[in-house]
Amino acid sequence: MEPEQLKAIANQWMEHFNDRNLDGLLDLYHPQATHYSPKLKQRQPETNGLIQGKEALRAWWQDAFTRLPTLYYDLERLTASDDRVLMEYKRQLRGEADLLVAEVLRIDSGLIIESRVYHG
Repeated sequence: MEPEQLKAIANQWMEHFNDRNLDGLLDLYHPQATHYSPKLKQRQPETNGLIQGKEALRAWWQDAFTRLPTLYYDLERLTASDDRVLMEYKRQLRGEADLLVAEVLRIDSGLIIESRVYHG
């Protein structure tokens, strides 16, 4: 895919996440996509931070949206090449310091097949 197409998917991802549009967010993912996050590892140690499939993604994000109603991601930049897009954003939550985050989306045939979160 072209870099602009990859960035368009990342922009949709960010929009759906911040709007709490769980179905729209999940529509961007392959049914067997994997997701790794240090926050996931903290909240669900048995996963070692890695989940697979849309139902696991749905449960993870629904829990986050319910527990953290003021959670917002402030996009700072996108970098895309080949089959990946790097999203750099600030994780903002009322009552907590902003957290710098980098998230890599690996995309195949227009769907996210892997996402990995890194905290700064």
